[in-house]
Order: sequence, then structure tokens, then C-alpha cells
Amino acid sequence: MNLLLLYLLLLKATMTSFSGLASLPVLRSDLVIRYHVLTDAQLNTAVAAGRMGPGPVGNYVVSVGYQIGGYPGAAAGWLAMITPAFVIIVLLRFVGRRAEHPRVRGMIRAITLAGAGLLLAAAVPLAREAIHGPLPFVIASASLLLSLLTKIDSIWVVLGAALAGLLAFYL
Repeated sequence: MNLLLLYLLLLKATMTSFSGLASLPVLRSDLVIRYHVLTDAQLNTAVAAGRMGPGPVGNYVVSVGYQIGGYPGAAAGWLAMITPAFVIIVLLRFVGRRAEHPRVRGMIRAITLAGAGLLLAAAVPLAREAIHGPLPFVIASASLLLSLLTKIDSIWVVLGAALAGLLAFYL
């Protein structure tokens, strides 16, 4: 794949999302479904690799670039990841003065909900690829119920779910 096209596709994904994994649906749509340069398994691997290290949640974009184009692809991913940070400065100056306007607030809410819907749409196919058997669903359901119905701190719920998953995997 052409590096400029890769950069533009990664930039499109990072510019149209509001948090790290929110760009995942756009990346999956472009790179897995449209251009066929990645598989769901490779995308899962890139997300896992990007999430393992310290730094922003969106680091996985660099891993996606690397999966496609090696080191030059990783550089394109890094540039695509940092470009929105520079663009947002200009946008914040413009929107900041108008943030209390009802239309601007409504627009921000609508974009946030659309991003959540896109993230869910991308997460389901990736989960099908990564999750095997009913146990992960049991762990996820128990974690959700614990989070909603008790006052247990979320870090303990996450650690408990991770421990349950490790025990299930190794036993």
C-alpha cells in the first residue's frame, strides 16, 4: 500500500474519533473490509501491541501502520496519531468561545454518541474473532453486574476479571 494513502486512511481514522479506540471502526472498515491489507486477527494483534506499552490509548495506530508497511508504515501511523493534536488547538480556540451555545453542545453530544455506536459496530466482529466459548461472556457479564450493582472500585473489577480469565485459560 502507498504510504501516503496509508497515512491519509490512518489520519481519517484518528481525526474522526474522540478517544483512543474510537478510531477502530474506521480503521477496520478501510483496512480490513475495503482494501484487504489487514485481517481481523492482525488488527486485534496491532491493538493488543499498541495497548501494551505506555502512552496514549491510540498508540495502536502505529502498530497498525507497522503491520501494513513496516517501519515506514509505523512512521505514517505515528504522524497520523499526532496530527489531530495540532489541529485540535485551532479547533479549541474556535469552539471554545462557543461551547455553551446549545447547538454546539448538541453537536458534541451527537458526535460522541455516533462514535460510541461506531466503536460497538467494530468491537463485535473483533470480539467474534478473539473470544471462544461462553466463559468470556460470563466474565464480562459478571464484571458489568458488579460495576452497576455494587460500589466496588473499577480497578478491582478489572483485576478480578483478568484473574478469572487467566485462571480459565491456564486451567
